[in-house]
Amino acid sequence: MKTLKSIKYLITAPFIFAMLFVINWMTTPGQWWIQWVALGMGIAWVIALLRVFRAFLLLGGLAALGAWWVNRSRKEDRPPLSS
Repeated sequence: MKTLKSIKYLITAPFIFAMLFVINWMTTPGQWWIQWVALGMGIAWVIALLRVFRAFLLLGGLAALGAWWVNRSRKEDRPPLSS
């Protein structure tokens, strides 16, 4: 569940930041408070990205283990080659 929320955050955060950037630019162009928003959202975005990478690595490892197990069991089921 956290991984799905992280994927959603990776997609929506840049749009939220862009909207806040436009608001900052239109209301107070001399004071760039958006930098603090960028710092906080950037840290959260990197954490979400690492969480998604971890999930993909785990799924990839499980898929590789399953493929290895299937290939191993198929090799054991075959009759030996006669010479």
